[in-house]
Amino acid sequence: MSGKNGSWGRLKLQAMVLGISLLVGGCAGLSHTEQRILSGGAIGAGLGTAGALVLGGPLIVGATVGAGAGALGGYVVDELRLF
Repeated sequence: MSGKNGSWGRLKLQAMVLGISLLVGGCAGLSHTEQRILSGGAIGAGLGTAGALVLGGPLIVGATVGAGAGALGGYVVDELRLF
């Protein structure tokens, strides 16, 4: 019973762990401004996707517009030193 399905689940878990490790390790050497832009873009992409889902628009458009707006917002917040 656990033949193919068990090994497939294990492979997916290993891929997820590897992907998360690469994402976390890839952000280690970023400057403060780069961290703000990246976090703003990620938050914006999530909110843009959620907004598109609620409003019935294309998810990719919501994610793209949200990511761009969030990255710009992160840069502006960092440059103005608001937080």
